[in-house]
Amino acid sequence: MQRLLIDMDDVMADTSQKIINMVNETFGTTYTKEMLISDPKIKEEYQAKYLTQRHRLWDKGFFRDIPLMPDAQEVIGELYKKYEIFIVSAATEFPNSMSEKLEWLEDYFPYIGWSHTVFCGHKWMIKADYIIDDHEKNLINFTGKGLLFDAPHNQHIVDFQRVNSWKHIETILL
Repeated sequence: MQRLLIDMDDVMADTSQKIINMVNETFGTTYTKEMLISDPKIKEEYQAKYLTQRHRLWDKGFFRDIPLMPDAQEVIGELYKKYEIFIVSAATEFPNSMSEKLEWLEDYFPYIGWSHTVFCGHKWMIKADYIIDDHEKNLINFTGKGLLFDAPHNQHIVDFQRVNSWKHIETILL
């Protein structure tokens, strides 16, 4: 059975949307992902506001209620039948997030379990056939095939196969 690593933030969980919502609520703005992707000036304006709020990612509870990415549950359920799945997350950067992410996974993906969840700084050190991640740094030194999950912050990356949704992943891996 081939091994598949799946990142959480901005792959399984729509962390960018939660952060956009946080910025919009704080500043009374109406940013959307589409705006951040299509307009560099708006993205720069948003980024400046986000940086004043970034400290909130360390707050207790921030990671507990992040919305699920569309189709993630269904497609990961199908992938689970074909691959040995490990959830990989750089949660150690945000110590409060570790327990919250385990609880979140239990809510949405109880069949994966804690024994197939890895919190680490360097995901490339885990040997697998595939990794799905939204950050280039996690794909560069990975020895298997890296799939870059589309996100507002990674539009400049062109060196990896980009996947735009879980339905897109389904066409590649199933």
